[in-house]
Formats: sequence, C-alpha cells, structure tokens
Amino acid sequence: MQGLHLTADLYDCRGADGLMTDAAALAELCRRHTIGVGLTLVDEKWYPFPPYNGQPGGVTGMLLLAESHLAVHTWPERRAVTLDVYVCNFTTDNSAKAEALLREIVAAFEPGRSEIHRLQRGSEQRPPAETILEALNDEGDAVYGYTSSERVLSRRSPYQTIELMRTPRFGLAMRIDGHFMTSEGEEFYYHECLVHPAAVAHGAPQRVLIIGGGDGGAAEEVLKHRSVERVVMAELDGDVVAIAKEHLRAVHRGVFDDPRLEVRIGDGLQFVAETSERFDLILLDLTDPETPAGSLYQEPFFRSLKRILNPGGAVVLHTGTPVFEPQQVRRINAELRAVFEQVHPFGLYIPLYGAYWGFAIASDRLQPRALDAATLQARVAALPNLQYYNAEVHPALFALPTYYRKLVQPQEGDATAAPKGCCAEAALA
Repeated sequence: MQGLHLTADLYDCRGADGLMTDAAALAELCRRHTIGVGLTLVDEKWYPFPPYNGQPGGVTGMLLLAESHLAVHTWPERRAVTLDVYVCNFTTDNSAKAEALLREIVAAFEPGRSEIHRLQRGSEQRPPAETILEALNDEGDAVYGYTSSERVLSRRSPYQTIELMRTPRFGLAMRIDGHFMTSEGEEFYYHECLVHPAAVAHGAPQRVLIIGGGDGGAAEEVLKHRSVERVVMAELDGDVVAIAKEHLRAVHRGVFDDPRLEVRIGDGLQFVAETSERFDLILLDLTDPETPAGSLYQEPFFRSLKRILNPGGAVVLHTGTPVFEPQQVRRINAELRAVFEQVHPFGLYIPLYGAYWGFAIASDRLQPRALDAATLQARVAALPNLQYYNAEVHPALFALPTYYRKLVQPQEGDATAAPKGCCAEAALA
C-alpha cells in the first residue's frame, strides 16, 4: 500500500476551453499521458455535467490504473480544475511516473496559479510524515512548517486543544490551538531569553511570578538564579502542566519537584487582581495575543502588573514577530510605554516559531543595557547549563534592526512619546 499521492488545485486556467467541458477530449488527454509515462490503464469512467443557469457544465472523470488511479474534476465557470494521482509502489517505485503524469496534465490547462501537495502513504519502513503548517500572520499569506512522524497526544482541555507531535528536527513539540508553543530541541532560545536578560540586569531577584508557562521551561530558567526564593506559576490550564510533567522533562528538567515553585492553576488575570504579594520579576509566558490570552497583552492588565511589582522590578513578555505582525508589536510596545517609565524591546530568531521574534522588558527603573561588562560577565558566569544566552549575547539582543527600532519608537502624537525619566530614549538608542 505504500505510495505517493499527489493533489493539484488549478486556478485561472488558460488552456483549451474544450478540456473543461468536453469529456472525450479530456479523457483522451489523460489516457495519452498516462500511457506515455508508463502507467497501466485498466478502466475509466467519465461524466459530463449538463449546463446550469446558462453556464456550461464541467467534467468529472477517473482512470483506474493497475498502480491506483487518476481523478480529474473541472469547473469551467471558475476556470478551475482539481486533480489527484495516486500510485502504489508495491513492486517498483512509480513516484517519478506519477510526478510526470501530473506535470503533463497541469501544463495542458496552463493555470495562472496552482497548489500542489505531495503525501507519502502507507510506509511500513518508517512512519509516514505529516506536514504541519502554521500561518505567521492573520492574513495567512506567510506560512512555515515542520514534519511530524507521530501524534503522541491530542487532547481537548476545558480551554484549548493541546497536541504533542514527534518531529525529526526538534523532538517532541507542543502545540496549543494549532500554534507551536515549545519543543524539546530548541526551547532554550525562547526560555533563556525570556528570563535571563531581565533577571541578570536585576542582579538578585527573590520572588518571581510566571503567568502561563505551564510547560515549566521558564520556571527552570528562573531557578538557575541562586537569589530566587519563590516562584509562583499562575497557569490557567492544568492539562498543560500534567502533559508537560509526563512528556516534556527535556523542557522543564524536573522543576515541578523544586519546593521553591508553587503552581497555581487558575486565571492569571484573577490571580493578579487578588494577590497581596509583590514580585521582583513578572514573566508573561502566554499563548499569542490573537488567542484568548489577548486581554493580558493590553494596557489595563499592564497597570495591574505594575501594582504588584517591587521597586526596581520588571515585566517581561513576548510581543510577536515584527516581520509579520508589525501593528501588533507596535501596539503592545505603545501600551507598555503608557504604563512604565522604560520599555526595552529586544529580539531574536526562534526556530520553532519560524521568524525573528520580539520581546520587551518594561520597568520604571531596571536598565538591562546599563550593566558594565565585568558585572554582566560575573552574573552570567554564575548561571549553569546555558545554551543560547551569554554575556556577549546580552547586549546584542537589544541591538535592534532598523525596521524594528522604527516600529517600537514612540510615534508622533503619541501621548507616550515624551521621555519619561532619564533613560526612555536611551532604551531605543
């Protein structure tokens, strides 16, 4: 049963109009190319549809092959065609023949635009790869993806759909509501840079609040700082924590067993509104702003976070990709500036997210770019098992590309454009 399945969707076809409406002509074309590439025709069926509302009818047809089949469907009113070719590779590899057959038929229709997909089916030697694509923006005009050899888990929690995929590139990867969140092989890019730039700049954080972060990766990085006495993880979805504990030890490295970590399952917004605790650092390790977590990326919530910050404390969050979500990145930074005296944007490429990603440290006092080299080196040297972050990377994170710098600078007419304190403009220099 192992074989290659090809599908093609053709649009704006400029080929001979007869192919769209003439079953005999279309059948002859398909027979000729099927035999021409060396596949074996055993039977066929073609059906021309009658005209409808003054429009000519299309054609549906299929060639049955000893190797499997070719199917064609035409929509003349849309100048569109769908094709699929499936060949079995039981005794010999027919993949090249299938590719050649699809190529010849597509060329006959002369499409202005086409979408072609390839699926390997039924391999007993290795699990069939599933291609997982994810959009980089709301418009969906930019996508990226990875292959997965196995769906380890798919669960609908009370709040969201959680999946674990086994990927050849990064090992186990967690997805939430169709978005990649973390993976065994590259989690350190995100977690180290979410935590350490602000924690190192602070120098001696003792109490840290993580809102979200149910995979445990951020908590594990926080507890590398010897000064930390208490970490509260306010995670909405207990299923995320349970799945991470069972499957993602390579991400959290047993942090859930550390007595300094308290996991509070529940609404992070509610926790912030009700707590009397004060924190040195608050990390927003959330799903993206376009998800149900969106209200936690807005000015009212930032004001509530400021209320529970100790003097010299900071809020750290990711803001999305400035390449594909520029308006979102601009808005979040502007709303942070409306609340905090200083906002320090930074960024790095996150492999699992497929793009350069924006972050920000917001504070009234903390200046992550003001550390002298000796202090920075000494503080970083005290942190064990770092894979991305180091003393040289620290300032480089804040060296923004020009397009990103322009994006996060206060806009003319912005109420937050006037400098607050002595370092507001320096943060973007």
